Amino acid sequence: MLGFNVSSTLFNPNNLHLTMGGSPVKGRDTQSKQDNDVGDQDYLERGSKRHKDGNLDYTTEDKMGLADWFSTFCSNIQIQNSGTISTRYKNITRRLNTDFWDTTSDTSHSLYVGSYGRNTAIKGFSDLDMIFQLPSWMYKRYDEHKGNGQSALLQTVKKSIEKRYSSTSIRADGQVILVPFDDGITFEVVPAFLKTDDSYIFPDANNGGRWRVTNPKPEIAAIRTRNSNCNNNLVPLCRMMRAWKSKWAVPIGGLLVDTLAYQFIDDWEYKNKSFFYYDWMCRDFFLFMADQDKEQVYWRAPGSGQYVYGKGLFQWKAKRCYNISLEAIAHEQADPKRELSAKQKWREIFGTSFPS
Repeated sequence: MLGFNVSSTLFNPNNLHLTMGGSPVKGRDTQSKQDNDVGDQDYLERGSKRHKDGNLDYTTEDKMGLADWFSTFCSNIQIQNSGTISTRYKNITRRLNTDFWDTTSDTSHSLYVGSYGRNTAIKGFSDLDMIFQLPSWMYKRYDEHKGNGQSALLQTVKKSIEKRYSSTSIRADGQVILVPFDDGITFEVVPAFLKTDDSYIFPDANNGGRWRVTNPKPEIAAIRTRNSNCNNNLVPLCRMMRAWKSKWAVPIGGLLVDTLAYQFIDDWEYKNKSFFYYDWMCRDFFLFMADQDKEQVYWRAPGSGQYVYGKGLFQWKAKRCYNISLEAIAHEQADPKRELSAKQKWREIFGTSFPS
């Protein structure tokens, strides 16, 4: 199953406009360093706000402690094996380029997509999605193939990857080639053709075969741009909510998490603040999710506008964790501060990656 968004409509071959060249497809950029030091201005503004609301001001010790909790949490859930992932990505890319583009480049024609491509995946993720762009002439060959041309194309790409990873149980699975590794990560390789509008056509071998369309580049760019415009706070929010999703078994896909976070943070009052505001950010985002229409079937993905369908009712678990976050914040603001109780509440929400 694909871990990134696809168009809800099938591809119409009468509308085919493919790029002819082999221009490189850039890979995933490294997340820019957060400017999340807890400045005095953040402390003064937040302390003043809480004092105005009848709550206690935060001491300097409180300020640094709270920020450190969330800084440590975000560090704990970051992917640790990016070097191994990059090596495998380059090995697959080099093999496919050798067979289909007559080049040994280990970067051209490949693109990280899905949560890893959007830079919102966290430690312990299992599926890594990558697109490999094939030469446009191959589309005509497999579109006119007798029988299921999409299945035949997947098998051709599978055989190429097997030349590099001969001892791995590689298999074609409907829309992707699955390349599993011993550490639990499976690469899902999507062979695709680049259209002139920068979207991709890819094979779906199910039900006799068809072509589908996906458009991940605008989604990746939209997340990157908004993250940059809010002091690099969007990506950590997406990652923290994946930890919540895992802890609470929330029926919500990763792209919908990113979509809702993208919508929320644009209007959030403190989007340019530091880690010192992350308890409020989580609290307010849980309420934002809880208030989503329970009858809503789909949302629009950032950048591409493609449909992102819900997988179940996530709202009640979001409301439950909103209430727990209120309890955590109450412990933070108590006099004297109940640090251990506050941390226990955040761990109840996010699991053991949150510091104790």
